[in-house]
Amino acid sequence: MESSIGLLLGGLATALEPGNLLFALIGCVLGTLVGVLPGLGPVAATAMLLPVTVGMAPVPSIIMLSAIYYGAMYGGTITSVLVNVPGEAASAITCLDGYQMARQGRAGAALAIAAIGSFIGGTLATMGLVLLAQPLARLGLRFGPPEFFALMILGLSLVVGLAGRSILRTLASAVLGLFVAMVGIDPVIGAQRYTFGSLELLDGVNVVVVAMGLFGVGEVLLNLEGKPVRPIAVSLGSATLKRADWRASAMPILRGSAIGFVLGFIPGVSAVVSSFASYVLERKLSRTPDRFGNGAIEGVAGPETANNAHANAALIPLFTLGIPGSSTVAVLMGAFMMNGLTPGPFLFRDHADIAWAVIASLYVGNVILLVLNLPLIPLWASIMRVPHAVLMTIILALCVLGAYTLESNAFNVWMLLLFGIIGYLMRKLDFPIAPLVLTAVLGPLIEQSLRRSLEMSRGDFSILFARPLSLSLLVLAALVLAGSTVQAVAKLRGADAQI
Repeated sequence: MESSIGLLLGGLATALEPGNLLFALIGCVLGTLVGVLPGLGPVAATAMLLPVTVGMAPVPSIIMLSAIYYGAMYGGTITSVLVNVPGEAASAITCLDGYQMARQGRAGAALAIAAIGSFIGGTLATMGLVLLAQPLARLGLRFGPPEFFALMILGLSLVVGLAGRSILRTLASAVLGLFVAMVGIDPVIGAQRYTFGSLELLDGVNVVVVAMGLFGVGEVLLNLEGKPVRPIAVSLGSATLKRADWRASAMPILRGSAIGFVLGFIPGVSAVVSSFASYVLERKLSRTPDRFGNGAIEGVAGPETANNAHANAALIPLFTLGIPGSSTVAVLMGAFMMNGLTPGPFLFRDHADIAWAVIASLYVGNVILLVLNLPLIPLWASIMRVPHAVLMTIILALCVLGAYTLESNAFNVWMLLLFGIIGYLMRKLDFPIAPLVLTAVLGPLIEQSLRRSLEMSRGDFSILFARPLSLSLLVLAALVLAGSTVQAVAKLRGADAQI
């Protein structure tokens, strides 16, 4: 405990250096700005702006991307309240009461309680990360290649099992991601794999380009199909909260923090689950449930707190065990790997200064968001009045520019467009995208752990089942997949029964 606090204070000193503080500020502003754009959200924001950090030192690079991540989580709230359109899925439930508050002239109060709840939830979740980081990292150091392989399979099974409504579509998406991860040079025998004679593919497909194409370009193509979002004339009103607002929001904020932290800690559970669970709980506990959906401030405070607590808690498996629990965290994992860092227990052993600086920056970023967002609410509202076609054009231009600057070649631009079309088609056909990104990131690590395990056993696969910890993790992964399959079959039978 004492050592964790000492390391955190050292990381805080690094995070508060003028350069790192500036990048945290830039990340918060950019994340909120992109989060305001309906349909994009944190994963698109992080993927689109990842190329901006190319060439930067590891600490400011990851600090900026982390700030973009949780800045975008708050940005989605603004559109939910002002135009009844969630900027990202986890803010969808906020539309129910946030928008009604806006129609009543209390948009300022709704956004204020969302900002305060987000700050408290994010701060409490970061405290949990500080407390759990070293114990989990020490446990992870006991893992050998078989245990790492089993652990990554477990993380993958959790995400695959929870990512989509159709287990077959989800598995198909995951397999496509594994195929993308296999492109390039075989890490053991040095043979070319799926390069189709292209020299540019010898180094594999850049996961940053994959993420930008799927989430950035894919979202642009999908948004251009829909009807442009037009803000209604709502009054921001005062952002000052009344005493009754504080009394009504205090317990929902605390409960939302707990829900978001517990569910965020579980790889594969979406922030949507946390925000919806918080809303349902608050409505059940309320003495006047009829108020929900008609401008109840608890309906904004609880879900928004849970949403941001979930976002910070989702970083715990990444930092301590190297498991990305969501597609956004997978993009952040790609940022670590771009800087020569592998998230997991060895990060705390070999690069403790970087790990604790990033963790400390989460505190700093939460404070920046709280200080910035209330004064900037009118600015974010005015951005919604920019013509939809202009916004989409700017986003597409940023994606193309970012893809080109990664390696200064046009091949990445063509790959960006290819994965943009793939992302668009996957959305149209209702295929989940998160498993593709996760397996594209995890694929090389899974292969590396498996190859090392087989080298240890001279090709005997039984090593994966002979060690108690790896066997336990693989059995748990099998149970998760079996449960997901049973659930999917039950849904199909229920749908058939209704026909």
